[in-house]
Amino acid sequence: MFIQSTRSTLVSAVDARVLTGMAMILLGVTLVLAVGFAPLADVHNATHDTRHATGFPCH
Repeated sequence: MFIQSTRSTLVSAVDARVLTGMAMILLGVTLVLAVGFAPLADVHNATHDTRHATGFPCH
């Protein structure tokens, strides 16, 4: 009984970490794409140098 309980707790912890990691990756990709292709000049100018420094094309 104790082994099964410990195992399911460990699996739940790993599942939560994987889910959190995937959510953060999705958020990051969404932010990069939203800012990278934003038509607003203010957003473009504010992030222009950073995009080019990281190799992200913006033109």
